[in-house]
Amino acid sequence: MSANTFSISSYHNVKEIYQKLKTLINQPIRPVKRAKMEEYLKFFEDECQTSKKMIEEAQSYIPGGVQHNLAFNYPFPLVFTKAEGAYLYDADGHRYIDFLQAGGPTVLGSNYPAVKEKALEIIKECGPSTGLFHEYELKIAEFICNHFKAVDKFRMLGSGTEAVMAAIRVARLATGNKKVIKVGGAYHGWSDQMVYGMRIPGTGRFEAHGIPRSCSKHTQEVKPNNIAALEHKLKMNRLRGGTAAVIVEPIGPESGTRPVEYDYNAKVQALCKKYGALFIFDEVVTAFRVDVSGAQGYYNVEPDLTVFGKVVAGGYPSAGGLGGKDEYMAYLAAGLQGAKKRAMVGGTMAANPLSSAAGYYTLLEIEKNNACEKAGKAGDRLTKGLQELITKYNLPFVAYNQGSVCHLETSATMFVEVNLKKPWTLPKALKEIKARKHMMEEMGAAYMAEGLVTLAGSRMYTSMADTDEVIDDALLRFEKVFQHMEGVTA
Repeated sequence: MSANTFSISSYHNVKEIYQKLKTLINQPIRPVKRAKMEEYLKFFEDECQTSKKMIEEAQSYIPGGVQHNLAFNYPFPLVFTKAEGAYLYDADGHRYIDFLQAGGPTVLGSNYPAVKEKALEIIKECGPSTGLFHEYELKIAEFICNHFKAVDKFRMLGSGTEAVMAAIRVARLATGNKKVIKVGGAYHGWSDQMVYGMRIPGTGRFEAHGIPRSCSKHTQEVKPNNIAALEHKLKMNRLRGGTAAVIVEPIGPESGTRPVEYDYNAKVQALCKKYGALFIFDEVVTAFRVDVSGAQGYYNVEPDLTVFGKVVAGGYPSAGGLGGKDEYMAYLAAGLQGAKKRAMVGGTMAANPLSSAAGYYTLLEIEKNNACEKAGKAGDRLTKGLQELITKYNLPFVAYNQGSVCHLETSATMFVEVNLKKPWTLPKALKEIKARKHMMEEMGAAYMAEGLVTLAGSRMYTSMADTDEVIDDALLRFEKVFQHMEGVTA
């Protein structure tokens, strides 16, 4: 590994993290003291009236009042009107340090000027979409193929969910097999076959509401870091028709919430070769956030297919794509050049000029500015500071990071054990999940009231815009929350 471009400066101690998480989950929750929490909630009620009124009106027209899951913040979603660099601004004039970063795609920081300028040029010249070929389709594909050793061809699509669907379709065509194995707890989009074992390993179809059982009959899951369990599943599948693919999030399920050992991906790749399954790397989060060569460059593996999303369009819409080796990508060839048997994919807005250009210039700027490393250093500084605060206030919380992807577990909601094979244990587990989820929601609200935007109160993305001054300011704001936790004596 080269040490000067990756966002991950050193690899975390996976066993130590899991031990700390186990300690956390075995303790009663430690929420913000009630009086202080009421004070935080009063901030939303008194100081965020514009947002509150707009969301109340939106509930008459939009299911739940917002269009995107990331916007569901407690006690009600805020309305944001401006994004710039490391900051967000709401409709009531408050400024926040932005650790959501649109869910991860803005490694450069929000609304990066050089990319915005190129996007405006495209809009002026030809508009956002023509439905026909544009030069930036070529430019972004060429950049990706030149930087990802395992990508000979790249097909841009509308989202990461679409790209996962395409990858699985290609894998089944290429191998003639049907079974797909994922790592429990991982998120690979919301297609019927992938709403399986989400967030918490072992939950199978627990969240598959409205999805016929037949849609996921060929989807399987194994627990993270358990190579023996994966090989057992592959062996059994070989007796029953074979495995089409194994799909992983390279830094671990749910964007590294459950971290994996450094050699885990290489071991999975070896098993895929041994049992004739395609190895799919879901790099929706990690491509161009870990490095311009992706997480596969960091882990030194060569997947058969690579799923792209988020950063590939730099925060602009239609962020998705699939890359891979020639023999597999031939199944996605459009027009008369298509393979004899083609995997049907489409999308009117896929590879539109605006998204392709924004993505291309974003990737150029990331490389030119060494943005991955800078964002990773910000993540290291944030995580180290959080760990020091946790020690200072004698809290059971756990902070860890994979470069610019940072985790702060205060309630460990997703680490509650759920065993569907023992249904009599479910009521207790669900009650525990509900209590811990509410604490996580309140933590997110407390951070927001202190001027910090996080993802669900437990995950943060840092960017190149997060200078030492920004991170140090953020840590002071986190401390204001930590010093009011239950059990902390001021």
